This record gives sequence, C-alpha cells and structure tokens, in this order.
Amino acid sequence: MNRPFSGKEVETFFARLAKMDPEPRSELSYRNAFTLLVAVVLSAQATDKGVNKATEKLFPIVDTPEKMVKLGEAGLIEYIKTIGLFRNKAKNVIALSQALIDKHASEVPRDRAALEALPGVGRKTANVVLNVAFQEPTIAVDTHIFRVGNRTGLAPGKNPLKVELALEKCVPPKFKLHAHHWLILLGRYTCVARKPHCPTCVVRDLCRYPEKTQEGGAAKPAATRPKKKTVRKPAAKRTRAAHRGS
Repeated sequence: MNRPFSGKEVETFFARLAKMDPEPRSELSYRNAFTLLVAVVLSAQATDKGVNKATEKLFPIVDTPEKMVKLGEAGLIEYIKTIGLFRNKAKNVIALSQALIDKHASEVPRDRAALEALPGVGRKTANVVLNVAFQEPTIAVDTHIFRVGNRTGLAPGKNPLKVELALEKCVPPKFKLHAHHWLILLGRYTCVARKPHCPTCVVRDLCRYPEKTQEGGAAKPAATRPKKKTVRKPAAKRTRAAHRGS
C-alpha cells in the first residue's frame, strides 16, 4: 500500500495546480443555472466538446424551463441527436424542466437533495451545478477525478463516493472551491487513462503511481511485476523424451 499524502504534500499538490490555473472554469458552455443543469445532464457518457456543439444552437433560443417544455421531447432530440443516449436524455431534460416549473418556481434549487430528486440528475451532476452555478465547494467525481484520486494516491477509493469523501476530507478549505476543476483538467489532459504524461506533470514528484511514463510516453515497468522466464527443452530432447515415455 502506498504511503498516504501528508497535509503538507496535499497543500503543495493543490498549490501547484492553482498556480497553473488560478481561476479554472467549466468547459461546458451555458448561459444560466438552468442551461448549466441541462448541459451537465447531457454530458453523461459524452464529451464536453460534443455537448457544446449540440447546444450552441439550442441555448440561444431555449434557456428557461418553460421554453424547454414548449420545445418538447421531439424538438429537443433534433438538437441533441449527435450525443450518446440522446433519446433518454431528452426525456429526462423535459421531465426535469417540468419539475422545476411545478416544484421550484422555474428556478434551479441550491440544494443537493432537491437537485438529485430531478429526473436524470445524480450526485455528480448535482455537485457540478452546486459548484459552478452557486460557488459551493463541492467535488463532483467523474471518471477523470476517480482515476487521478486513485492513481496518484491522493484520495484512493473503490467507488466515486469514497473518492469524493476522501477528497472532501483532505483538500484544504482554501482550495476546495476549485479542486473539482483542477483535478478534472489534470485527468483530462495530463493524467490520461492509457499513457499519462508524467514528464510534464507538475505534481509528478508527489504522485505515488509506480509506473510513471518517461520521455516519449512509454510506461516504466513496475518493479513489483517482473516477467517470469519460461524454460523450455530443446525440440530434439523433447522428442526423445516423448519416445521413451511412449
């Protein structure tokens, strides 16, 4: 098991990320809290770039729950059909829009439980909305943050919730507001899934990952996983041994 990060190491970890990007922003395009909520729902199992391309024509004309309900499920599909799972997402967006009208006076609630009660909204989506729209120091654990938390040893956990709780516990208060974005950007552009760009990583010396890549992107073999040598008899000897045993 890797040695846990000390408080000083965590402080250094986030101080370096903050120096690189003092005011990180979501890469999703949105106009208000409602369009942010819609964009995050659409981004499940999709890229921010793909969502932005689909919503660049949608949000200028549909930016309230009322307009979304009026557009309808079939109308929304025409805008988002390039996004994965678009039919189910369209159904959820129309349903959550109606729920906002009926239960929240058409306003996006600033409450995790109320957000999670909306169709298509889970804990991760709620945390993103709370963080981006309302400046709450929440940490939404997506695949990038889950990977970074475990790979670096900063906040290991068997599932996203455990990683989230570990990060909430270890991230210093002054870094919590932007921690979510810094970790996403680190995972999206540096600590990538297949071959992390360790030589250019600003926290590589703090990272506990045993297979850091070297120049050129090749992974350094882990010392704990040596290859076993297979000793085989020469063909001739194997043949004679087979004859003797027959």
